[in-house]
Parts: sequence; structure tokens; C-alpha cells
Amino acid sequence: MIVVDANVLAYFWLPSSLSEAASECFKKDSDWIAPTLWRSEFRNILALYLRKGYLDFSTAKKAMTHAEEILQYQEYIATSTEVLELVMQSSCSAYDCEYIALARKMGVKLITKDKQLLKEFPRNTVDLESFI
Repeated sequence: MIVVDANVLAYFWLPSSLSEAASECFKKDSDWIAPTLWRSEFRNILALYLRKGYLDFSTAKKAMTHAEEILQYQEYIATSTEVLELVMQSSCSAYDCEYIALARKMGVKLITKDKQLLKEFPRNTVDLESFI
């Protein structure tokens, strides 16, 4: 089991230079979990891709549906106290701290490409490409 952030989900479902790495990550460990926040963050990524013309509505809808299927029953709520404690320990956003809170709660690593998270929470994170 691993925590994945919205960007890893985007790499997995949308064409990018890190799509292959995300696929290898899924092959290595397909038991992905995320805080419920992932949905809004992933939708925001899809919105950006739609507005820039990188994908059409049908493809965006399919990507969201597939991501929801993978994370069905794999979503968790981070408590405000946990998140705010992590915010006080770092310069990371509350959004990012939700992923760290979940990784700590479940005793697993967050797989990410976020440089700030990797730097500020090295015990709780693993770089996507290092993981594979």
C-alpha cells in the first residue's frame, strides 16, 4: 500500500513525460490510497488540460472515472489537527500536508514528484522514479 498524490494520478491517466514511471509504480504496488482531497486536485488538473486543449471532454471524463474506480474504497479523511500540526512543522500547503498525514496514519510512504514534500518530509515520501 502506498499514498499517491494527485500529480501521480495525473501522470498515470494523462499523457506526460512521467506516464511510464506512474505505470511502473502501479505495477510495483497497485494498492493506491489518497485523502479525499485528491478528487478536487485531480479535477483541477483535468480542467487545466481541457482549457489548454491537451485533451477533450470525453477523455477527461474517462480519466476521472478510471481514477475514481482505482481509488474506490481507498479514500481517507485527514483530521484537521493532523494537517495543521504538519503545516506548523513545514512550509507546505495544507493540501500537501493531507497526503503526509495519511501516509503517517497508515504507516506507508507518499509517492510524489513534489520537491518541497520530498525535502521537508523525507521520512514519509519517496520520489516516483526512485520508487520504481
